[in-house]
Amino acid sequence: MLLINRSIGLLLFVSLAFNLRGQTTDTLRVLAIGNSFSQDAVEQYLHELAEVSGKPIVIGNLYIGGAPLSLHWKNVQTDSAAYSYRKIDVKGEKTTTENISIRTALQDERWDYVSLQQASPLSGQFDSYVKPLKGVYRYVDSVTAGRVRLIWHQTWAYAPTSTHKGFANYNQDQQTMYRAIMDASAKAETLMPFDKLIPSGTAIQNARTVLGDDLTRDGYHLDLHIGRFIAACTWYESLFGQQAPVDGYRPEQVSEEEAQVAREAAHAAIQQPFSVTEISVEHSM
Repeated sequence: MLLINRSIGLLLFVSLAFNLRGQTTDTLRVLAIGNSFSQDAVEQYLHELAEVSGKPIVIGNLYIGGAPLSLHWKNVQTDSAAYSYRKIDVKGEKTTTENISIRTALQDERWDYVSLQQASPLSGQFDSYVKPLKGVYRYVDSVTAGRVRLIWHQTWAYAPTSTHKGFANYNQDQQTMYRAIMDASAKAETLMPFDKLIPSGTAIQNARTVLGDDLTRDGYHLDLHIGRFIAACTWYESLFGQQAPVDGYRPEQVSEEEAQVAREAAHAAIQQPFSVTEISVEHSM
């Protein structure tokens, strides 16, 4: 009898330690339903930050360039295989699979978190959120049987010199756009019961108090190095509850001083997600 009990105990331990794919259950699995702004935020540097701190992670991004919530809602209703599914596995290896539906991606992994976001031109227009956000949120919750926790990804304002046509929605003014995004993302948290808000927009704005008011490569997409690294630091701290380990990892093109700014800008945004914090980290450019 004692031998049988020990065998049962061992089987239970193995079952708890591994999921159906044979990966340890301490692996965090995060899927973004988004566009190029989710690409900027999660496809670079986040995995490296997690790896250097010994935190296994799988990252997925369902990508359609410029996709607003209304398109995601339409694709949910039609079960459209319209996405480029970018996936970074626990070893850091990236694959891209074309023509994937939201349902297929949701069923590909036992995701812990799924993030939603609005397209940047509409990011500060809450009326554009309401119907599609409710629909997509409820769909994800239904397909995953309520198991997944939902994230709202707060995106960033454009550079002051941006020529993006959507900037006209905010009178071509960065501060106007930032304040509108803050208002809309705060309302999103009251509209649906999100488990987390990831304040990339505020982190970028915080860093702009030190690094200049651009941090983009074309007026709206993030700079390939420091801009994306700031977003990755914000995601890291939001997901793991610890400041990003920038002393252990930073992109080659990001200086030590910039990395410190990225970490502090992200941390301040986590503390105050809807208002700008002046960053005082010493840096040299």
